[in-house]
Amino acid sequence: MIIVDVVLETYDAVDFTAWPIAEPSNDRLLALSGQMSPAEVGTAMAVIFKYNGIPVVHAADVTEAHLEQHLAQKEALTAPGGLRFRDTATNVEVSPGCCFGLENWRDWWDVVHGQEPWLGHDPTPHIQHNGQVIQLRQDGLDVPPAPPIEITPSELSSLLTTAQQRLTGFLDLAQRWTAGTTPGLAGRLIAALDEHLMITVAR
Repeated sequence: MIIVDVVLETYDAVDFTAWPIAEPSNDRLLALSGQMSPAEVGTAMAVIFKYNGIPVVHAADVTEAHLEQHLAQKEALTAPGGLRFRDTATNVEVSPGCCFGLENWRDWWDVVHGQEPWLGHDPTPHIQHNGQVIQLRQDGLDVPPAPPIEITPSELSSLLTTAQQRLTGFLDLAQRWTAGTTPGLAGRLIAALDEHLMITVAR
């Protein structure tokens, strides 16, 4: 069985103290979904704030003005991470490549339509279309190389729908979290996350 996770790299949450966050996993990847604990949501929000250069020392310091200033300068919210595919039969994983952020997750729809878009590097995900089968590989992680994850376009389409559902679940939790932690920012922040990470917009 092939499983997809929406993951966020959590290196930017190291030494963060403005609000409670979760203990990091060994691989520093946090799976986003509607099943996260409040501390995990706090970790995700810490990463998003720090990765985007939005200053925060205490939760009460975070205002809509900080976010608007960032959006005026950068014009976007971005997040380190993406989609991780796992084959439960072979234990093979294909993780997001560097510099291909979560905001680009919808580029995987191009793979469904027969394209081979750039999906980051180090470690580089590779895509090859072989008839009606899509082969996913990770560059240079295993010796000998691991077998590819093989999936059909329709299966990948279904997994991308699952990924969107998980992102939507995370957005719902983030809305509750911000209402309690940064209430003055809640509505604007959630709208910005939804817009810039392209979570609920129709395909």
